[in-house]
Amino acid sequence: MTPAGSAANGPERTYTLLGPDGRPYRSHTPGTLGGHRRGRLYGRLDCPSALRAIARGHYVEQRVFFPDETTAVAAGYRPCAVCLPAAYAHWKASRPRELSHHAGGQLPLPVLRARQ
Repeated sequence: MTPAGSAANGPERTYTLLGPDGRPYRSHTPGTLGGHRRGRLYGRLDCPSALRAIARGHYVEQRVFFPDETTAVAAGYRPCAVCLPAAYAHWKASRPRELSHHAGGQLPLPVLRARQ
């Protein structure tokens, strides 16, 4: 009898996750949260909004995975308003007021230039 995960059972499955620095790495443990690279947001793997986007054929190329919420936040991602409403409300309330009306939390170019 050979141990589970040995060469006799084929190669061990690995998953690509993002670390706190936003760089991908290989893991033997699947991620617990999914995210959207371009939107810089994360949520549950069963998020209805993400599943709808995936079903329409969108989102998949930008999909990333995280081992936990701490790592997602450290990598610069925000919580999903649909599947993590309490975390999203906390994130939104803790942002500077001038960012609250701009998509993705980024300042418009005129405001950025004025600050330089």
